Amino acid sequence: MNDFYTEQLVKRKTTGKVMLAKAGLIILTLVSLILLLKTPFALILTMVLIALDIFLFRNMDLEYEYLFVNGELDVDKIIARSKRKKVFSANVEELELLAPTGSSELRLVQAEKTYNYSSMAEGRKTYELIVSQKGQKIKVIFEPNDTILNGFKTLAPRKVII
Repeated sequence: MNDFYTEQLVKRKTTGKVMLAKAGLIILTLVSLILLLKTPFALILTMVLIALDIFLFRNMDLEYEYLFVNGELDVDKIIARSKRKKVFSANVEELELLAPTGSSELRLVQAEKTYNYSSMAEGRKTYELIVSQKGQKIKVIFEPNDTILNGFKTLAPRKVII
């Protein structure tokens, strides 16, 4: 049996907005702690902010796992290295186009929904996967390795531009 299997893990870069949000949450929590010294009513606010800090900090640590098995691509979101959620799945039969981001072939295809499952790091080569699911065109931006690209190219050579 010739099964084609590969997986890849991509860590999401912490953007400036995320860093700013983290700094703002820390400052608000510190201010509430100072208020707690002056008035006991700030206890609820402090507890809520600490819980919010813990929840948001965990959810801002993201990784994506691409799993390509026999023409089926699954993308899982891994939150804080502990919680996994499947966010996208497509079969090569649904593929309309796979090309590098910015290529001229992509201008011919319009998608109703766009999902970005890349690291968002500058200088990384991303690809756009256009699939048709349930009558709707979906664009997925991701960073596949050469094995995933070659797997798509082998199964759908006319629809893949490397």
